[in-house]
Amino acid sequence: MAEELLTIEHLTKRFDDNVILDDLNLTVKKGEVIVVVGPSGCGKSTLLRCINALEPIQSGTIKLKDEVIEQKSKSLTEIRQKIGMVFQSYDLFPHLTVLENIKLAPLKVQKRKKDEVTKEALELLERVGLREKADSYPRQLSGGQKQRVAIVRTLCMHPEILLFDEVTAALDPEMVREVLDVMLNLAVQGRTMIIVTHEMQFARAVADRILFLEDGKILEDSAPEEFFEHPKTERAQQFLNVFTFKNIKHHN
Repeated sequence: MAEELLTIEHLTKRFDDNVILDDLNLTVKKGEVIVVVGPSGCGKSTLLRCINALEPIQSGTIKLKDEVIEQKSKSLTEIRQKIGMVFQSYDLFPHLTVLENIKLAPLKVQKRKKDEVTKEALELLERVGLREKADSYPRQLSGGQKQRVAIVRTLCMHPEILLFDEVTAALDPEMVREVLDVMLNLAVQGRTMIIVTHEMQFARAVADRILFLEDGKILEDSAPEEFFEHPKTERAQQFLNVFTFKNIKHHN
């Protein structure tokens, strides 16, 4: 039985009077890939930001194994190293090369040996097809390449869980595939991941479980086949119909 890696109990998040996450409960096991889908504004990205303590929460608890994740925690820096987050914006330092961007946090934050980090960074770049870009600067890369570098930078910190927040949303369609392929490979390697995405075919291919959010609540928590073939709620059916219609228009 896989161990429970992340536990969320009765999570409530508000912005002023606006409830974003409403008494949300979730358990993620080691090696699970959870894909979170739902309409814009339903709380998907906020959920990831709460897990990483980038947003304060009003009530409830979030735990990584036995450690409570909260902004006032003395061990927050250590906990955050175990939670890798990849954003829509790549956040690469423009004045540093690809290799320097990747090595910065392992060297400065984790105080690891330079030779060891360099070796690992180059191996990871090789794995995502970017070994030859190690000495390039971010301005010399395409959007898809920057996003792959951002993923490698996160992996080099050895996180226990990976959070992906709409990482392909800002990319041209032909660049989306190269980033999704990297994420599919991570799933095959048994990485624990929570992925927020609008890429429904990818969600179906990569997920162990699909969470459908609406108004800050989990309306459905299902296996991919079940969610896509037999959604339990009318709201999920409407949501999927919109994506089916978009795909039909796209292929025509």
